[in-house]
Amino acid sequence: MSQLDLATEADISSRHLSFIETGRAVPSRGMVLRIADSLDLPLRERNSLLLAAGFAPDHAERSLDDPALSAARVAVERIIDCHMPFPALAIDRYWNLLHANLAVARLLEGVADHLLGPGANVLRLSLHPDGLAPRILNLAEWKAHLLHRLARQFRASADPRLEQLLQELRTYPAPSSERPPSPCDFVSPLMLATDAGPLSLLSTTTVFGTANDVTLSEITIESFFPVDTATATMLAALAGGSTAK
Repeated sequence: MSQLDLATEADISSRHLSFIETGRAVPSRGMVLRIADSLDLPLRERNSLLLAAGFAPDHAERSLDDPALSAARVAVERIIDCHMPFPALAIDRYWNLLHANLAVARLLEGVADHLLGPGANVLRLSLHPDGLAPRILNLAEWKAHLLHRLARQFRASADPRLEQLLQELRTYPAPSSERPPSPCDFVSPLMLATDAGPLSLLSTTTVFGTANDVTLSEITIESFFPVDTATATMLAALAGGSTAK
């Protein structure tokens, strides 16, 4: 967004906005919030902008285990658990696993122990050679999709932890970008080999649209759906602990 566009959106003059940017004018708290609204900043960045201007942050940042977030935590777990027999999981801003259903656990069987455990990172689980990567049939395409999402997240936040994760993931090996035949052409599915046969999954993301807590605003629920009947049948069998025929 250009300075002129921002000034117009925030309903202030370009001159005054320039003075604020150069430190020649001190913005009020209301002005800082108007600028944050105009930029559509996430809650964490709104807090940072307020602190930089000398004001207290507007939004609390609690642990997901905080009793104040108990209703939200239950909602997250219910959405994920009720998505069975299809995979679903919740992640934080660093892609650390917060909660997953049984279908995810079934698909992670065989992943190296050092990638699992509390706070496991789902990007490492997906792309590391000791993770799901050897079983992802369209690994080059899926890796490009995940790195694009992570790079966009880093550009928006400039968080050094995200940059470090991005650089690490880029070093993981991947085959050529040639894509195997896909059962659909309207999305780029996750194509995963299993003992029961290949699975084709499309993914969706869900976030809290009215979150006022920083932690809650950064939780993402990733839900996977079968692209075809064969995948749906195999997932139902895997979730039941058996193997589809």
